[in-house]
Amino acid sequence: MIEKSSNSNAAAEMAAANVSRIALGIEYNGSRYRGFQRQLDGIPSIQETLELALSTVANSPITVSVAGRTDACVHASGQVVHFDTHVIRPMNAWIMGTIANLPKDISVTWAKVVPEHFHARYKAFARRYRYVIYSDPIRPAHLSDEVTWNFRSLDINKMQEAANYFIGTHDFTSFRAVQCQAKSPIKTIYHFKVIQFGKLIILDVRADAFLHHMVRNFAGLLMTIGAGERPISWAKEALEAKDRTKAGVTAPPYGLYLVNVEYPEEFDIPKRFIGPHFLSGLEI
Repeated sequence: MIEKSSNSNAAAEMAAANVSRIALGIEYNGSRYRGFQRQLDGIPSIQETLELALSTVANSPITVSVAGRTDACVHASGQVVHFDTHVIRPMNAWIMGTIANLPKDISVTWAKVVPEHFHARYKAFARRYRYVIYSDPIRPAHLSDEVTWNFRSLDINKMQEAANYFIGTHDFTSFRAVQCQAKSPIKTIYHFKVIQFGKLIILDVRADAFLHHMVRNFAGLLMTIGAGERPISWAKEALEAKDRTKAGVTAPPYGLYLVNVEYPEEFDIPKRFIGPHFLSGLEI
């Protein structure tokens, strides 16, 4: 009841101020950015670049809230942000006008007016990441900053068997970064699939939420197991240890993509293919 009252009050205040809440779908190549979040030292971030473009379209300052703050050099094909504005623009102007003011490595995929109680971060109930590995003895010249190159031969059956230990609700302390600010290490993984797609190996993970570096730490451990350097049982041992030092190395950021954020049906958030675009034909 308190939340409903709070929502009603906020809605009344926004209506009185003639303010709309807009949600956007965003995709980006994070290779030349220090992550999504605005940086105090002025180093390029997705947030600052996006806000400058939106502010140009609105002809007034725009500040966005985001579903998930991706790290330096991490990508997204299904990121979601929202912002409040008193400016009236057609939805196509928020899409195409913003794109026109963005660099080529950031794009807007959709725009939608949402209720005032929508929040890109706090209303999300699931997130999905893909970690893309290019498995070949020869270093690739193409997509070099968009996949993680692995020169070793990887056994995806071993990787899948190891990944199965992570499905369900667990304490993932062994897979969280030291600087992780999450209140609890307990998360629920709904699916964890290891798929081969030509020379690419994709780790596809859907969960209620993720810890800092969680997917990259999974990837580091699974590549080690897939290469035959550690047994499958190491995944279970590392999980149960609740100790970051027991779970191997953190994989590079380049192969990591935030590919989907899920919200309650009441918000009717637009749906696109699960990316990145070069995997759009892959059904998982």
